[in-house]
Amino acid sequence: MRNPVPSKTEIRGKVHKPFIHDSAIKQVSGDAAYIDDIPEAKDLLHLYIAQSTKAHARLLKMEVEAVRNAEGVVAVYTAADVPGINDASPVLGDDPVFAEDLVEYVGQALFVVAGETLEQARSAAKLAVIEYEELEALITVDQAMAAQSFVLPTKELNRGNATEALEKADCRLSGRLEMGGQDHFYLEGHISLATPKEDGDVHVHCSTQHPTEVQHNVAKFLNIPDHSVVVEIRRMGGGFGGKETQGAWFAAMAALAAMDTGRPAKLRLDRDDDMIMTGKRHDFVLDYDVGFTSDGEIEGVHFTFASRCGRSADLSAAINDRTIFHADSCYYFENIRITSHRCKTHTVSNTAFRGFGGPQGMVAVERMMDAVAHNLGMDPLVLRKKNLYGKTERNVTPYQMEIEDNIAPDLMAELEEKADYQARRKAIHNFNKTSPVLKKGISLTPVKFGISFTTTFLNQAGALLHVYTDGSVMLNHGGTEMGQGLFIKVAQVVAEELQIDIERVKITATTTDKVPNTSATAASSGSDMNGKAAQAAAKTIKDRLITFAAAKYEISESQVRFKPNRVEIGDVKSLTFAELVQEAYLARISLSSTGYYRTPKIHYDAENYSGRPFYYFAYGAAVSEAVIDTLTGENRITRVDILHDTGKSLNPAVDLGQIEGGFIQGMGWLTTEELYFDQAGNLKTHAPSTYKIPACSDRPGIFNVEIYEAGENVENSIHKSKAVGEPPFMLAISAFNALTDAVASVGDYQNFPVLDAPATPERILSAVAKQQSAREGHPRRAAE
Repeated sequence: MRNPVPSKTEIRGKVHKPFIHDSAIKQVSGDAAYIDDIPEAKDLLHLYIAQSTKAHARLLKMEVEAVRNAEGVVAVYTAADVPGINDASPVLGDDPVFAEDLVEYVGQALFVVAGETLEQARSAAKLAVIEYEELEALITVDQAMAAQSFVLPTKELNRGNATEALEKADCRLSGRLEMGGQDHFYLEGHISLATPKEDGDVHVHCSTQHPTEVQHNVAKFLNIPDHSVVVEIRRMGGGFGGKETQGAWFAAMAALAAMDTGRPAKLRLDRDDDMIMTGKRHDFVLDYDVGFTSDGEIEGVHFTFASRCGRSADLSAAINDRTIFHADSCYYFENIRITSHRCKTHTVSNTAFRGFGGPQGMVAVERMMDAVAHNLGMDPLVLRKKNLYGKTERNVTPYQMEIEDNIAPDLMAELEEKADYQARRKAIHNFNKTSPVLKKGISLTPVKFGISFTTTFLNQAGALLHVYTDGSVMLNHGGTEMGQGLFIKVAQVVAEELQIDIERVKITATTTDKVPNTSATAASSGSDMNGKAAQAAAKTIKDRLITFAAAKYEISESQVRFKPNRVEIGDVKSLTFAELVQEAYLARISLSSTGYYRTPKIHYDAENYSGRPFYYFAYGAAVSEAVIDTLTGENRITRVDILHDTGKSLNPAVDLGQIEGGFIQGMGWLTTEELYFDQAGNLKTHAPSTYKIPACSDRPGIFNVEIYEAGENVENSIHKSKAVGEPPFMLAISAFNALTDAVASVGDYQNFPVLDAPATPERILSAVAKQQSAREGHPRRAAE
């Protein structure tokens, strides 16, 4: 590829300007390489995992001799064959790679077969003789709560006196909402390719958001040092949190086979196995109790959350904590109690998913807001605006963090006007009066999402930068690319710092032998942290070049100015970046540097739920309009208007894609994506035939998305931008609320609907029937 002609006015790839995703053309042309595209070695082993068929049982017998003797089988590995610790958990040491004496969910790994072909390995696995002693299985949240079965202790946050405020309130309501889980449904399933190296080392290509954690777990599993394991990932075909922790299981199995046989080994899950074996978004059951005045001011709230965590803790502690942190959303509650139960069930361990518990907390408060507004006969938007956080007062969260950048009122007001909310709401009410079958609904909901890992030590990142003598640059950092555009954003940051066209910056695979001890690419912090680390590395080299040039040409350092694709050295000389680099190299100036960043200001007392767990907040708001068919329950989101805060966007093209995609994924969670476990713990929705993610045809016919132009991060984030990975997901709460509003119209808005998520056609039809029955009985609205 020929280098582009340097520009005199502006570099290509400048920050704050739209620029194409680095893999976009490769992806649409089929040239983007994923792990399964790596040419297979002639002696490659293919792995297949034998899974438990019981949700909760003792393993009485597991005979695998017939498996070992089957045609094409090279090796079989059980818990007894693990040279190190049989665990690949992220935190508590409670996730065995292979079951030992007990199985605790359908799909749990019993053993892995290494075969010459995948078909041979899969067929051989069926020859095992397994005997179980079945035990009582707890599948649902309600079953776990009845049995008081928890993976972690119940937690509670209190501010003020919620009990007293509820008792004294003029009006009081209580309600319950069930929120289903969600499968990540990444296009590329879990996959690991392990290759043995000399000196007892192993190299693992793993589709993971957290290479360092995979490295640690593989080393622990094999009983070798961390430095003997290299984990590499160039790109994932989607992650969404599902590849933050659980990819370590499959990497460990592949590495064990590779190290034992001396042959490369690949473990690739098919779609059904991936959905059965790996964790989802946490299901939640919410109970709320709210007290309020007759004009809509919330006086006291008690939220009780119970989540289905599955058989082990995984990341459930931090996920449920984030639910607590986001149960306020954009609203100030002087008296609030939040109770959080972390339930143990005999289902797969649920894990990280875009929003990380925050969406469930925000759905809860928005459902409560709608219920209160309905009870008072108010426009829900009026109620929402009445209870928003203030800017200089009423601006401290229940966990004692002061909100310093509250733009929610301004952003909501702008969207209300741009989307013509009031006129449309009136038109919808008029439509519903004359339409007996089709009913419409509308809702405007805000988003306030905290940015940072709530586990404080994870808020750090590293980068490595090499400048070669031709002026080209190699960039490596600890972040991983899963389609979200992290790599191009960080490359833009480096190009901006060095004032070179972005084509001069080479993006390279994330690998643990270049940048060590990295955090997961999660919590929407990838660009913030890795961008800052890469900027620090680039600045170090830039400063060396400035010092060198100033000394050589006998001018002050302030007179050395980096301009687009050139460096002006006072009035003495103007050099291209490559020319200055060449001169510096000849003068023995180092052209390589690491960079490091740690997020400032954050601190947090996990025991008392107090402090500053987030560096800043990202905001947004959405208006959704929905229509339902009261005869079938079929529904559509017909129009969406979004105004979202990205600060000063690093790359508006990438950010718009994240906003649109986040909304659609959130809409899927709340409308069509239903996970169904039978009473025996079998997941019955484990393929596209039974699990419905949004299709292109589900996209709203009118989909207006704007970045909030007035946005700017008040903190010293990378180029004043804000995170955009997770916050847009919660914009879809407006779609769920719009469907609820449409159902309420069936009963002439006299009774607030009972509608759980996802709002499938079956659930909508059931809610409609209840509205019709209640309307015929002419009940009256009253506060409880």
